[in-house]
Amino acid sequence: MSDNYRVLRALRLYLVLDPGLCGGSEGLVRTAQAAAAAGVTAVQLRAPDWKKRLYAECGRELLKALAPYDVPLFINDHADVAVAIGAHGVHVGQSDLSPEDCHRLMTPGMMLGLSVSNVAECLGVDPALVDYIGIGPYRATPTKKDAAAEIGLSGLTDIVSRAPCPSVAIGGIKAADVGSVMQSGVDGVAVVSAICGTPDIPASVKALLDAMPS
Repeated sequence: MSDNYRVLRALRLYLVLDPGLCGGSEGLVRTAQAAAAAGVTAVQLRAPDWKKRLYAECGRELLKALAPYDVPLFINDHADVAVAIGAHGVHVGQSDLSPEDCHRLMTPGMMLGLSVSNVAECLGVDPALVDYIGIGPYRATPTKKDAAAEIGLSGLTDIVSRAPCPSVAIGGIKAADVGSVMQSGVDGVAVVSAICGTPDIPASVKALLDAMPS
């Protein structure tokens, strides 16, 4: 487990990179660097169609780009890649490697996130293993084809009220949604298309941050 302050700091505005929206690995690095400079607090590399070597190569470039801003990098699904490149954390879904098995690979100080989409999954989270949960999808989104049904604000609020650890909302969230989403009790928002592929990344990040309660 990682210290709670470090986790909470990372969750405030969490960017999940999408290779299709960003224009491949070089676009991912440019997007992450611009977003980090503008105030994004964590970055996750999620590329379900990639082989692990490309994950590792791009992950190393992302670590270099994010280092000046002290923004942690999470690797989606692949705990072995995260460990190999020295990433700060891993994020897994319900059908990926279990939190127990992730910890068999992870090094001390790495953070672990787990996706949940309903109360039953939330209640099954072991806070001794999981540092934060990603709750969603808030609304249906084309950036994750295997996502569960959207949960909306009421579903989000219900799950957050039972969360045993810090939480971040994800799924089609735009700047206009941030205020109501944060009122659910989550510790931050995770976004994909609200930043990835937008014409002015710093402006997109600023709009999201400005919408957050102070």
